Amino acid sequence: MSESLIKIEAIINGEKYKAEKQAPRENPTHPDEIVGYAPVNTVEDTIRAIDVAHDTFTTWRETPIEERIKRMRSAIQKIKDNTPEIAELLSREHGKALYDSEGEIGVSLMWMEYACDNVTEVLKNEVQAHDNGKTIIAKDAIGVVSAITPWNYPISLSTIKVAPALLTGNTMVLKPSPLAPLAVSKVIEIIADEFPPGVLNMVHGEAEVGVELTSNPKVAKIAFTGGTDTAKHIMKAAADTIKHMTLELGGNDAAIVLRDFDVNDEKAMRRLVISNFLTAGQICMIAKRIYVDKSIYDQFVEKYMEAANKWIRVGDPFDENVTVGPVNNQKQAKYVQSLVDDAEGKGAKVVKLGKILDQDLFEEGYFMQPTVVLGADQNDPIVVKEQFGPTVPILPFENDQHAIELANDSIFGLTSSVWGKEEHAIEIAKHIQAGTTMINTAAIQGLDVRFPFGGVKQSGVGREYGKEGILAYTDTHVINVPENLDLPYIPE
Repeated sequence: MSESLIKIEAIINGEKYKAEKQAPRENPTHPDEIVGYAPVNTVEDTIRAIDVAHDTFTTWRETPIEERIKRMRSAIQKIKDNTPEIAELLSREHGKALYDSEGEIGVSLMWMEYACDNVTEVLKNEVQAHDNGKTIIAKDAIGVVSAITPWNYPISLSTIKVAPALLTGNTMVLKPSPLAPLAVSKVIEIIADEFPPGVLNMVHGEAEVGVELTSNPKVAKIAFTGGTDTAKHIMKAAADTIKHMTLELGGNDAAIVLRDFDVNDEKAMRRLVISNFLTAGQICMIAKRIYVDKSIYDQFVEKYMEAANKWIRVGDPFDENVTVGPVNNQKQAKYVQSLVDDAEGKGAKVVKLGKILDQDLFEEGYFMQPTVVLGADQNDPIVVKEQFGPTVPILPFENDQHAIELANDSIFGLTSSVWGKEEHAIEIAKHIQAGTTMINTAAIQGLDVRFPFGGVKQSGVGREYGKEGILAYTDTHVINVPENLDLPYIPE
């Protein structure tokens, strides 16, 4: 395992752009260790990157689709060739277990390949002949896209934007999160090197950089994954120039366990446990609150904890026996702990799960032992808020209608899951307010990049993945070719 210090730079017009100021990124497993440094770019740097992307768009949009695909496929192969190194770096700076980092890169590549395979069909002109001539429906590139990506899945949540944007003829300026900037920057460097200068640019920095990316009049579309509160500021910043937006935001995803769920199904129970604690619970689409039919509640809790204790092994991300690493940063760990402490202070029972493999390491890093919270109230913060960490409340419900009401009692609606007999589960799923509902699985385990993904209510605007995720980076252009040019066409 390499312990070399990583230094990355911004990419503007195909060149490394050195900033005067650098920000360190520590290893959450060993917080005293600096993994690397990322630049702290200025507003002026950001304006320069946007100007370059804007100037490049004129020629890039006219580049044949075959060439765009060829360049992206070349980038895909180079990412594959460098996966071990990138995954190692991601685990060091993020804290997620190595298998989890490898999985993130795998999902990213899967999506990029899907986009390459399908973009030609998606962009194909639709020609409709009718009684007044014909109409051509074309899909045009939008312009400069600003992409702002989060720290929890930095690579996949960047490539989910980069691939469709560039393949459809747009140019981009991307800003990674300062809490996991290193591995994703390596990926963006690989992709940018395969494209003409100015097509894909990258800047780093804090809030002022984000403000410029979301308000600059030369930016035509914003692609953002992150918190709902931040998204509200982005929408306000974008209002003056009416920008396109794709916003994938927070979630407080409900898992409903029906009376006909088999609590003795060890594989299903393991899937549910993983859907709560993968990446230490730091996934927007993870199951964050579990509702269980009261008739099986006690049995469920017993079997759930058995499954959790078998799967959860907390420790060094590079230990092959570890399934859960540290929380990404100290601030997030403190926030999650405050929710657990609040619930316990109100009378809820907090049960620690799994094994800590190295107590000294646990105390050194930003580790949290996963917990289940029993006896919380529906209105408690640990139920209402998105925890984004290794804890989950389990609550009973009276009947199916009650379960639906509890699940929908949220400002969020990203994903959800229903566990039980398939026909029964599907019927319940139809009544849940969510962008995606999974049956007998949840979170990454139920993700399919061929189909659209996004939220309802305050969990987002627009869709990513699937053909819709490619179309999201296009404008519909209608070209009418009427036969009767003398009079307006008026149907009889």
